[in-house]
Amino acid sequence: MSSTRARLGRTLWRPIMALCLAISAGLAFAQEPIALSGTLKKAKETGALTIGYRESSLPFSYLNQIRRPIGYSIEICKAIVQTAGNEVGRELAINWVPVTSETRMEAMTSGKIDLECGSTTRNAERQQRVSFSPVIFVAGTKLLVPHGSPIRTFRDLKGKTVVATAGTTNADAIERLSTRFNLGITLIRARDHADAFEVLRHGGADAYAGDDVLLYGFLAKYGLGKKYDVTRDFLSYDPYGIMLRKDDPQFATVVDKAVRDLITTGELERLYKQWFVDRLPTGERLGIPMSSQLEDIIASTPQQPD
Repeated sequence: MSSTRARLGRTLWRPIMALCLAISAGLAFAQEPIALSGTLKKAKETGALTIGYRESSLPFSYLNQIRRPIGYSIEICKAIVQTAGNEVGRELAINWVPVTSETRMEAMTSGKIDLECGSTTRNAERQQRVSFSPVIFVAGTKLLVPHGSPIRTFRDLKGKTVVATAGTTNADAIERLSTRFNLGITLIRARDHADAFEVLRHGGADAYAGDDVLLYGFLAKYGLGKKYDVTRDFLSYDPYGIMLRKDDPQFATVVDKAVRDLITTGELERLYKQWFVDRLPTGERLGIPMSSQLEDIIASTPQQPD
């Protein structure tokens, strides 16, 4: 009887052991690290990521008194670098490379930079060439004009000269409006935001078309709130994102996780207050409350799965 039970026990035990071995093998396979590729592989090998920054996109990305990049977008990119470091298992340094509105796309697609941390609109046309993080800000094109100017809406631009930064959606918006409504606008394309503002300040244009938050930033920086006005109507809506290379799914996942973590933990709201409401490290105070559009994005962002 005991011999029969022993044979029966061995008969039952063998498939159980086989199942356990199969499960163990599966767990071991599942726990094997996934081979790194693209930007993360490079980061692991070099110990660094390269950030493209803007010199005059206050308060997103600009230079402080000692010429170091600071700003809202810069802080978000630092969080991305930290998350990437956790992913590759080593602390990552940051290499800083200045870019402009005109050079940022080429710098990204050619591999000169890994992240572009400025005030870049996340739209369908650009997403054919590059990828973006989740939305971090919502802006819109408005006009900056000298105080007392008769320009109040885009229709007042007929026959006028407008300056905008080359390579921006602002310049595109002015061109579309000029063509659609036969306004005959003369468009000057400046190298960067600071250059565009200087054209307006020195009388080279009747209006400066730029993202509203950047226009308010210039007025705060130079204390010119009484000398210039920002028009009321939006000429376009522009959601901002952190730019990264296209077709790099591993790094895109890291960027997405880092930004979503900032949103769901409340850190993005704290950063917003620091850079848009409170006094800036360089002394300016913008006092711009969060838009309802960005509030909606934050409220609708799901928690990251564990």
